[in-house]
Amino acid sequence: MLLEVPVFNINSAIIAANNGADRLELCENYANGGTTPSYGVLKMVREKVSIPVNVLIIPTGGDFVYTDVEYAAMQQDILLCKELGFNGVVLGVLLPDGNIDIPKTKALVQLAYPMQVTFHRAFDRCINPYKGLEDIISCGCHRILTSGQKADVVAGKNLLQELVTLAKDRIIIMPGGGVKSSNMQDLINTINTKEYHASCKKMIPTAMDYINEAMQDDNNETSVDITELQTIKRLLQ
Repeated sequence: MLLEVPVFNINSAIIAANNGADRLELCENYANGGTTPSYGVLKMVREKVSIPVNVLIIPTGGDFVYTDVEYAAMQQDILLCKELGFNGVVLGVLLPDGNIDIPKTKALVQLAYPMQVTFHRAFDRCINPYKGLEDIISCGCHRILTSGQKADVVAGKNLLQELVTLAKDRIIIMPGGGVKSSNMQDLINTINTKEYHASCKKMIPTAMDYINEAMQDDNNETSVDITELQTIKRLLQ
């Protein structure tokens, strides 16, 4: 079984790649749920990391209903990822009524070809997971990243297994959101899937010697817990 690790900066990408991750989801802006990395980050990770990397295509924090200019930005970011030679992209577009925006999603999948496309946890915000599954399959996506429409995968594991059964071999259901070494074995026993998405996240202190306390900043950096990553990897093997 494959382990995908989301990373939010260059250093985390290198650490995860060097310590057992099979694939990365490259993002920025952890505090706001994740957005598309800058060109400089994309280029440096592409140069420094040899394992497959899928890039998050989200132009702004908030919901997954996009304006025309935001959608155009997503198209440009996909073309850039294709030009830089990334393995895939991670995206999702919803309609205001909670359904999958099929025309826009399908167009992005076609634009991304031959890169793989993961439909991200916008799926967990869609109004009907069964219709959403079929709509996403019809768009040509390769996998769905989901916590089973619950806050975490443990709460959503029954729907996750149901989705795996319904999907058959048409699309990969990749559980993500609260995947940890402490619940990994239970998830493996419950969900018959091929891929897992685990953050293995830890925070490391700032390198700054001087801190202006009056600014009340959180200067800690998002990084990767190597022990957690390697423990999950062993359980998957």
